[in-house]
Amino acid sequence: MNFVSTGQGPAVLLIHGLFGNLDNLKGLGQVLESQYQVIRVDVPNHGLSEHWDEMDYPRLATAMVALLDELAIERAHIVGHSMGGKIAMATALAHPERIICMAAADIAPVAYEPRHDLVFAALESLPLEGLPLEGHTDRRFALNHLIDKGIDEATAQFLLKNLQRTDTGFRWKLNLSGLKACYPNIIGWHNQAPNPVQSYSGPSLFIRGGDSNYVTGEHRSAIMAQFPAAQAKTLEGCGHWLHAQKPAIFNRIVSEFIDKQAM
Repeated sequence: MNFVSTGQGPAVLLIHGLFGNLDNLKGLGQVLESQYQVIRVDVPNHGLSEHWDEMDYPRLATAMVALLDELAIERAHIVGHSMGGKIAMATALAHPERIICMAAADIAPVAYEPRHDLVFAALESLPLEGLPLEGHTDRRFALNHLIDKGIDEATAQFLLKNLQRTDTGFRWKLNLSGLKACYPNIIGWHNQAPNPVQSYSGPSLFIRGGDSNYVTGEHRSAIMAQFPAAQAKTLEGCGHWLHAQKPAIFNRIVSEFIDKQAM
């Protein structure tokens, strides 16, 4: 699993969301690295990490603990956004002895209905081998193509960070076919409330965007059943991309939460 480690001190593992990479939480990492060892990962099937045919949260939790073992880290704080938040939760649930505290950004420990069909269709429809090879023109073509397929410009710009030049055109750095095949596992959840198999009693923080529908009042019972010590924060005026829309307050809330557990 590809990762970047910066700083020294107690370990903090940062995990990005679907279609992202290890740079997504780089701003938070820069805030933390003066006091902590910050490990930002490319989740399998993303960035420069290996491609998996089978991807689910128990496997991903095992991979996170294997990385801690590789780095000789006994215990770590763990933070994730969206899919990365589910990975953080799954790791804390399955390996509570390895996790000091857990923070999940705009995601709940529940199964969701599909909401990325349009994104998959737009990415699959982009003619990678047919893009022109003339600098800015090719990316502008790709951006316009995604927008024409119904993707808003900000999301399209985010998605195109996965586009990598080849000798004959472009390719996706992420494993698009693998993510699509594993998508039911990504939106699903293996530890269903109200009678979950696992729970994590350590410090937990759930941060939601005030304009997002990923975490609602309906999810409270599922959160408390699996994370009985959970705290909750709402960032008003932002949606699912709260760490990008309100970075200063998001970074402050997460860093203060981690600092309290490190005291």
